[in-house]
Amino acid sequence: MFGIVVVSVAFIALTIAITAGAFTSLDQQVAQAMHSIWQPSLHGLFQALAELGGLELTTVLMLGLLIFLWQQGFGSDALVVLAFFAAEGFELFYKYNLPHPGPPRSIEQADGPSLSDLLTGSLGGNSFPSGHMMRTMIVYGLLAFVVRRLSPSPLVRSLAAPVAIVIIVVMAFDRLYLDVHWESDVIGGLLLGAIALLAGTVWLDRPRKADN
Repeated sequence: MFGIVVVSVAFIALTIAITAGAFTSLDQQVAQAMHSIWQPSLHGLFQALAELGGLELTTVLMLGLLIFLWQQGFGSDALVVLAFFAAEGFELFYKYNLPHPGPPRSIEQADGPSLSDLLTGSLGGNSFPSGHMMRTMIVYGLLAFVVRRLSPSPLVRSLAAPVAIVIIVVMAFDRLYLDVHWESDVIGGLLLGAIALLAGTVWLDRPRKADN
């Protein structure tokens, strides 16, 4: 619980700093630097990588986790997926209420296709926090946690966390490389995702009542 409080305070502090314009200069510098290294030949690859954090795939993975836990007899544990949907609600709340337009179209590259693009117009172009980053943090973090606890294979258990970390790092770079988000948006997505991930792991790791 202490970790959740610390990350929540960090997220609130970041929100205040962004509202005050403290990240504007750094955001622009990072965006220009990433724009300067963009290569047309790699664009398709990074669009494909974006799908790892897309609304469609992550939702399917969370529903798959719910079904798996339920079928394995972990009915109450399956409720962990609520952390994902609650975080989605917070993301939309922030994007509707925090004026923070994303990078200009002069440097923004085409992102991977997603149903979430349909919300762009109604959100007024606000981009904080990064939904792709948030979803990646939650989904692959929770999957790694469950795999480490339930997989019968020692190799699979040992690889779960490193694979999740690689996917998270790749997604952070992807968001910046395509210039679809400021680096402050990416940090915000990481923090909001971390709050939900920590909440989910606390639920999964809660004390169990002994069977009668």
